[in-house]
Amino acid sequence: MNEFNLNHKSIEDINIIELKGYLDAHTAPKLENAISNLVNSNQYKIVVNFSELDYISSAGLGVFMAFIETVRNNGGDIKFSAMNEKIYKIFDLIGFPKIYEFYKSDEEAIQRFKSSEK
Repeated sequence: MNEFNLNHKSIEDINIIELKGYLDAHTAPKLENAISNLVNSNQYKIVVNFSELDYISSAGLGVFMAFIETVRNNGGDIKFSAMNEKIYKIFDLIGFPKIYEFYKSDEEAIQRFKSSEK
């Protein structure tokens, strides 16, 4: 089985989830639990860093779709950062750029959250 890890950190009221390895049907529940814990704690500003993600399946993509409506209905968003071209092509193919915002770095995504608060 391929390895998957995630790391969570917070900067003020913005939560950053860093993904590493293979996000598939076997590992997607880890990500689902992490986002669910944030939502259950009323934390709705989420940046997902993909810099060390090597693979994502439809199960992994589905995790983001499962939460986006709840997050946005509560004044937050899920923003994506540091995605390599191989992973971005998968997101692009299914139309995620029409639904989500993509940034080169966590800092850019964080700035977007801060600028939208004004």
